[in-house]
Amino acid sequence: MKHVIIGSFLLGSLLSYSLGTAQTRHTEKDQAGETWLISSIQGPNLYQAYCASCHGVDAKGTGPMAGSLRVSPPDLTRISARSGGTFPLARVSRIISGEEPLRRGHGTHEMPVWGPVFSQVEADRDLGRVRIDNLARYLQKLQKP
Repeated sequence: MKHVIIGSFLLGSLLSYSLGTAQTRHTEKDQAGETWLISSIQGPNLYQAYCASCHGVDAKGTGPMAGSLRVSPPDLTRISARSGGTFPLARVSRIISGEEPLRRGHGTHEMPVWGPVFSQVEADRDLGRVRIDNLARYLQKLQKP
């Protein structure tokens, strides 16, 4: 399962690149040698690298991989609207890290799709938390009424 998820990420990244959405990035492997990290810790770059292939460049759930998923990716620009008008920053951060599993999508609690990228890399656990916060705050900026 882990290899399927990583393969999906790599395919999604290639599709994003071919669509002109990818930026040149330095990548590195984690200690297990399996998960690729981009060097940027900026929210927009993290979103493009790890989220856009499924959720779309515009965050509306229409990424190039969306049609091949069992669960349709949600419109991430409507998180606040679905949460009573307030962006749930702490909850979104927990979802990204895999600490709060979703009922559908993002994998199981034991293996969330991108949790390890953001928080399980032993060599940079603190940077993992910064990545999570930066990505969650970027999603907060994308909210539509």
